[in-house]
Amino acid sequence: MEKRKIAYLLLSVVCTILIVYALANNYVLDPGREHFLSSKTGLQRELNVSVWLKVMYIHVAFACLAMASGLLNFSKHTLDSHRKLHRVNGYIYLFSVLIVLLTSGYMAPYATGNQISSIGFNVLNLTWLFTTITAFVHIKRKRITLHRAWMVRSYAFCFNNMLIHLFTAILHDGFGLGYTSSYTIGIYGSIATIVTVPTLINRRQRFQK
Repeated sequence: MEKRKIAYLLLSVVCTILIVYALANNYVLDPGREHFLSSKTGLQRELNVSVWLKVMYIHVAFACLAMASGLLNFSKHTLDSHRKLHRVNGYIYLFSVLIVLLTSGYMAPYATGNQISSIGFNVLNLTWLFTTITAFVHIKRKRITLHRAWMVRSYAFCFNNMLIHLFTAILHDGFGLGYTSSYTIGIYGSIATIVTVPTLINRRQRFQK
């Protein structure tokens, strides 16, 4: 099996696990998000839990849709044999990302860790918007190679939540750091990872040509 097919298979497995977990955790196992909300102390503005939960449900649903649609469009079979599906699915990805960013913008001021965490989420949101719009502009101008490179950068942001909680778990459970501090560091650790990994992937693909 080609390395590209193996990589895509592994990515598909990871994405499937993340999507199933996110849907189950947020809509079935802990729909009230009691444990997560309990970590939001010392907020600078009052949190309307009912509104926050509604926004969170929308956020999770479209984040999962963005991950699934992006995964489908990285399929070589979809690109080669179903160009129209690839194009339509690309718009679905774009729309999903915009909804995720809008809902994230609402939730950012209530982030665990207060202002420094909110700034981190705003940086993530603006960077994800920039990479996605850049990818869209390139494909509109028929710049296929640049479009693919920027889509790799954009799609990496779909793993933001996983990375934040991974860093948080390592620091909090592994090293005993406070949850709030671990979460805040996790946000910036996620930013560093999301910027670095796609750059390495694109550089490797460029050298393999």
